Amino acid sequence: MAPKKQIQLNFLETTCTGGNIWMGEWKEGPDAGCRRKDRLEYYMEMAKIAERGKITCCFFADAYGVNDIYAGSPDATYRGSCQVAQLDPFMVVSAMAAVTKSVGFAVSANAIYMNPFIMARSFSTLDHLTRGRVGWNVVTGYTNSSARAMGFDSIMPHGQRYEKATEFTDLVYRLWEGSWDDDAQQWDIEANMAYDPSKIRKIEFDGKLHKLSAAHQTHPSPQRVPVMFQAGSSKAGIAFAGAHAEGVFCGSLIASHTAKYVKEIRTTAKESGRDPRSVKAFPGISLFIAPTLEEAQAKYEAAMKLVDPIAGLAKFSSYTNIDMSKYPLDEPFEFNGAPADNTIKGQIENFKAGNGTDEAWTPRKVGTTLASQSLFPFTVGTPKMVADYLEKWVEETDVDGFNLCAARFPESFEDVVTMLVPELQRRGIYWLDYVVPGGTLRENMSMEPGQARVPDEHPAAKYRREREAESKPRDSNPKEC
Repeated sequence: MAPKKQIQLNFLETTCTGGNIWMGEWKEGPDAGCRRKDRLEYYMEMAKIAERGKITCCFFADAYGVNDIYAGSPDATYRGSCQVAQLDPFMVVSAMAAVTKSVGFAVSANAIYMNPFIMARSFSTLDHLTRGRVGWNVVTGYTNSSARAMGFDSIMPHGQRYEKATEFTDLVYRLWEGSWDDDAQQWDIEANMAYDPSKIRKIEFDGKLHKLSAAHQTHPSPQRVPVMFQAGSSKAGIAFAGAHAEGVFCGSLIASHTAKYVKEIRTTAKESGRDPRSVKAFPGISLFIAPTLEEAQAKYEAAMKLVDPIAGLAKFSSYTNIDMSKYPLDEPFEFNGAPADNTIKGQIENFKAGNGTDEAWTPRKVGTTLASQSLFPFTVGTPKMVADYLEKWVEETDVDGFNLCAARFPESFEDVVTMLVPELQRRGIYWLDYVVPGGTLRENMSMEPGQARVPDEHPAAKYRREREAESKPRDSNPKEC
């Protein structure tokens, strides 16, 4: 009998002070965990919980601008604390890494608005400081408010965004892989040579949308290229993910829709000359766990009492470019128009797919769903019941694990670590320890010891220096100056 597929778990988080994927936690008062998101202690505590549970990575969703489509104003967004007061996720990772040694950190960074040279240095810096535990979730934005914040009149058309993202990644790959030899760092006192100039090359790039003439400012980090994540579900997004992604953040309320997406991603990866199994799929999911079903149900009901459907509609309006304030809250709603450029096309498809029932979507139901599990599935029950649910999803969709959304912090994540993880371990479908304790995110996520660098078939690998094969092996823990 073939061994059961090993499940990996990630913590899905935002840096929005006052809210999370589940909105409303802030209403619990001064002790609400989410109100502490502007303090390092919040993120350090999360990292330590994650490490105790052998969580693969803490995945940070992020976006620029404010949701301002609903009623033509951001007011509902601010009132409901929907993606509000967002801190820069890059800033918290070092503190999280300082109190852990194995858990990884995936950070969303926008390939449309960020400067490639600066972003390449930022990721290399984090890769050094975390000893290779960093991933990049490539995003392209979706709101006109983000475009205006960056000095543009409106967001770039969807196809052009992915064209720019492709050129952006091509450029940063050259910086990460092609600028420095592995052994450029010499520390040779007798030869009076700290870094060998012959082993450092300036990158000359003159593309359609980017131009650069510079050597990468940072010496080679443990992974060089951060682990690549992506979440696009449009045709262009799937093509990009198939070519570049090592992990995809996906999801739908129904398993069959997720299964179709995962199959498309892996087919595209194969067509791009990559091993389709090298792309790990992680749908979002919310879990309410307790020793008894009654206790778990009580946790779920308590969370739902705090949910604000109007805040959820503000979020959905921004995702889909539909002003949901124009529709009666309790009358059935159907989306019949064509997605605009400033929409997340995957959200439209997930909405159309429904939740596997014939129950009509009303704006209230849409808002309640977006303010809670955000068009991701959820399950309520004992550790055994929740483990059964996850196993069933893995069998039906071929996903590799899950991005877990917390309704309350730290309780939701603590429940996963203290109740769910031991149950999965008893079933032999969750590791007892990281594959490489203290290793890189790529080694642990791929479950391949020694695979700190992108595989040879990944598009970044073609920019490795030709002389690399003749270079001596790189010390993964170089001496400090």
